[in-house]
Amino acid sequence: MSANASHNVSLAALGCFASPPASYVFTGFTVTNTLLLLPLSLAVLSFLFRRRREPMSPLDVFTYHMAAMELIGVGGSLSCCCGAALRRATLTLVGCNAFAIVSCVKMLFHMLTCVERYLAVVHPVLYLRLSRSGGGAVRNVAIGCVWAAFSGLTALRVLLDRDFNMILFFCNLVLALAVSSFCSLSVLRALRRPGPGAGAGPGAGAGPGADGGGKPDALKRKAFVTIAAIGAVLMLRFSGNLVCLSLASSGALGGAAGCVARASGVWFCLPSSYVLPLLFLHRAGKLPRFNHHGK
Repeated sequence: MSANASHNVSLAALGCFASPPASYVFTGFTVTNTLLLLPLSLAVLSFLFRRRREPMSPLDVFTYHMAAMELIGVGGSLSCCCGAALRRATLTLVGCNAFAIVSCVKMLFHMLTCVERYLAVVHPVLYLRLSRSGGGAVRNVAIGCVWAAFSGLTALRVLLDRDFNMILFFCNLVLALAVSSFCSLSVLRALRRPGPGAGAGPGAGAGPGADGGGKPDALKRKAFVTIAAIGAVLMLRFSGNLVCLSLASSGALGGAAGCVARASGVWFCLPSSYVLPLLFLHRAGKLPRFNHHGK
């Protein structure tokens, strides 16, 4: 039963991605993704590897693991393209599954980033307490759960129905959107809330604590920008994939056109792949164009 299901899925994947219009769309995405994301991920991994003896923030650790997972996704998309070009169903199946699983699971790192920034801004006392009493262990357990989810989905991908996989993808995407939206609104509320001594009078900000009051606000703004950027790319991804899947499943398009619509959805995954690495390079001062205003 499972062997027949695997065979049917492999033939379906090969038939869709081997059709000339859809294969051109996915090949264009793979080339773009490889040329842009592969160097970006390698740059992040190389930079963090050189700093491995220094303490890393939770954001850096999340970005490090996501960059490593992105390498698997890039390899999967390359295998999918090569399998489609060579008419190799197994290679296409393995590559497409690897790419699809990475696309789904990496959103968990987006959620962890949002939750970490939310705790740091909205619950700073709890955040400091966790940081001093085993916060690294909690972070490592969360990262381990992400990789466990990746391994579990890798084992189940071939056995599960393709529709179930799509439902799982959208459920994960909706969950990531809900988490990022909640964290973004909570941080925005904390940012708009006056800090200690803000309403104490005209001369309240002239004392020794005047400079200290600006630093928490700056941290809140940075946290809000990080969470808002993640939420924006996730919303773009959700909207784009929903439109493409609706067109492919509506029956209004033919077989080849439906494959093109389904394959076009992968382009909306690009921004969500770049947001954490670019934010990391921005924090590390490797994007001088974006640092000019801060100077």
